[in-house]
Amino acid sequence: MDTKKKINFFFILAVGLLTASTLYAQNYKKLDSVLIAAGNEIYINPDNAIKIGENIVKQAEGKVDYKIKAYKLISDAYSAKRDYEKALEYLINASELLNESNDKLLKITIVNKTGIQYHQLKVYDKAIQYLDQAEQLISEYPNKDSIHSELGKNFIVRGFIYKEKLSCAIAIAYIDRGIAELKKSKDKAGIAPKISIAIYNKGNCYLLMYNNKLALESFNESAKFAKEVNAKSLEAFALKGSAKVYTLEGKNLEAIKALNQALNLSSEVNDLILNQEIYKGLAENYLATNQWEQFKINQAKFIDVQKLIKDRERNSVGESLGVKELELKAKRTELSNKFYYLLLFLFILLVLIVLFFYVIIKRKGKEIEAVKNQIYVLQNKKAKEA
Repeated sequence: MDTKKKINFFFILAVGLLTASTLYAQNYKKLDSVLIAAGNEIYINPDNAIKIGENIVKQAEGKVDYKIKAYKLISDAYSAKRDYEKALEYLINASELLNESNDKLLKITIVNKTGIQYHQLKVYDKAIQYLDQAEQLISEYPNKDSIHSELGKNFIVRGFIYKEKLSCAIAIAYIDRGIAELKKSKDKAGIAPKISIAIYNKGNCYLLMYNNKLALESFNESAKFAKEVNAKSLEAFALKGSAKVYTLEGKNLEAIKALNQALNLSSEVNDLILNQEIYKGLAENYLATNQWEQFKINQAKFIDVQKLIKDRERNSVGESLGVKELELKAKRTELSNKFYYLLLFLFILLVLIVLFFYVIIKRKGKEIEAVKNQIYVLQNKKAKEA
């Protein structure tokens, strides 16, 4: 091959490699864009987000970080559908791949999400354990501008747990800290649904504290953040919260109007918990306004949805117990291994001690035998001299 042909060959090879590298980078840049867009679909059309996540899992062969992100996307979408059994299944898939990833921020995200998942399953001790682990990882992460969203979620979920275990006053303090962190994030579209959820839960706290005014303000603000990103299920939850305030204040017609708006929004989401609460609220308010036919229709729908939820909760509890059982089994195996290693160590130590004393006794025996021989020689020598 002459010099000119060599130059042409290496030029074509370099261009080919550069083109392949560019296409490779563009392909994963496209996946990033798809993940962001799908993340915004979670509270609008969770089924579509699940399909997108499943497609990314197939496309991300050889790129473990994208597989983890896709599994988390699917898990988040199932959580939005209140199917915590499936959500946990895909989160476990993501967690199993973490050791293959070098992305520390991604690890924080998955550990944080695991804490959130256990909160949703009402396994609060495990939730706090993972939230503490995530907070430790966050404190060690060098780029503080990148962890506002994760720290915000961490504080907010702690607030939700403290609402159940401690008091609403403590819960609101943590929720406010979480919202403040979320607002520092550059991902404005991504944090709007999270802020909506946080403020909605603040509204529920104010209801428990008998502060209807602040509760209504919170629900209206929650609806505003939900509308910003067209998060229909979250807007429906906020309307349901407002309807509860109206019901408590005897404004039944306003409550019915808000609940029907919520039902219209929730029809595209199929959130059983949300639908249950809406049908229950409608039944109560139609009863209060003597609209018997509407009361009976919504009461029947409430009972049907309630049954579906109980069936799903039994499955979720079974899954949660299954996870606990696997953890206990792993701990038992670990303890058994430690016990056997300890036995082996003690056996080896005992053998060494026996060998040590055997060598000492043998050596002393030889020394005694030598002394005896010396005495015998000396005695014979004296007998001969005598």
